[in-house]
Order: sequence, then structure tokens, then C-alpha cells
Amino acid sequence: MVHNAMRAVALLLALGLMTAPVQAEPERFRLDESHVSVGFLIGHARFADVLGQFTDVSGGFRYDAETRTLESGRVEVAADSVFTGHDERDGHVRDGDFLAADAHPTIVFEANGYEPTGEGEGILRGELTMLGVTRPIELDLTLNRRGEHPIGGADTLGGSARGAIRRSEFGMDYALENELVGDRVELIIEFEAIREDD
Repeated sequence: MVHNAMRAVALLLALGLMTAPVQAEPERFRLDESHVSVGFLIGHARFADVLGQFTDVSGGFRYDAETRTLESGRVEVAADSVFTGHDERDGHVRDGDFLAADAHPTIVFEANGYEPTGEGEGILRGELTMLGVTRPIELDLTLNRRGEHPIGGADTLGGSARGAIRRSEFGMDYALENELVGDRVELIIEFEAIREDD
């Protein structure tokens, strides 16, 4: 009788282990460099904003979709890839008055946390390094869609992020007087990221 009871307990334990939910591991995603945009808006003499973007962006992140937890993330932007649609202005933005791209060729964002605030929405936190200065930054992030991409079939996660920085906090103070060039820089980020096997 005792042996039968012990067998029954052992069987129940085994079944419990078999049916226990498996905790998902964070998945690794790589930014699709042909479908990532890092854009910005910055005021010009309070007349209008200049719209620009960086054309060389790479990086990736580890994300657990089940728990909505970001484990890590890193994005690198080539400073000399800035493009505003005007060659002379682009050259000026690359020089020492602004990005100093020769001395500081890479702008880096290191993600260190994600706080969900709703279905598919949250706050992405991290540190932005530019001109050799590192400052905390928060981005409003919307995860638009996760699924098989209609072109190629890759497991893809797409998102949109918005935020703002003050360039003076990174030591970029050229033309701040009278807001000839604005201090506040609005960030516009759109991306598709492909899941990769570890």
C-alpha cells in the first residue's frame, strides 16, 4: 500500500514537471540595416525645423517577448553618415561645431532597461554617448508587430521610438545664442529587427 502511494506521488510529480511552463529565454535580434531609420528635427532660428537622418546604423538587442523584458541592447550610428539634403550643411554638421565626426566617429546608444506601460508600448531607457560624453536618455517605444516577414520570411520585430535630447548637455553649444540653431533635438526612430539563433 505504501509502495503504491509512493508510486502515485512520483507519477504526479513527473507529470507536473512535464506540464510545467517552460520559461522563455531572451531572444537575440539584429537590426535590419536596410530597414532602420534614425532621424532628427532641430530648430533653425525659430523659423522652421531642419529634418535630418543618419544613414549608417547598426546594432541589436536581447528581448524576452513573454516577460517583456529587455536584457541588453546596443546601437551604433556613424556620425559622418548624417544627411539633411544639403551638402554644405552636412559638411558643417560633421565638423567641430557639431558632431566632430573625425574625432568622435561613432554615436552609441546602450539600452539598460525597458518598462512596459501598455499593450506593445513602454519606456526604453539607456545611455547615449556622443562627443565623448555619456548621458541617460528615455525613449517612448511602440512595438508595432512581431511575425514572419512577407519578404523572405524572417521572424521580425518592428518598432517606433520617439524622444528628445539637449545637444548642449553633450558639449555641443555652437549657435545656441538667440536659438540660431536649437538646443532641443527631437529623435525619430523606426526599425525592423530580425531574430537570430544564438
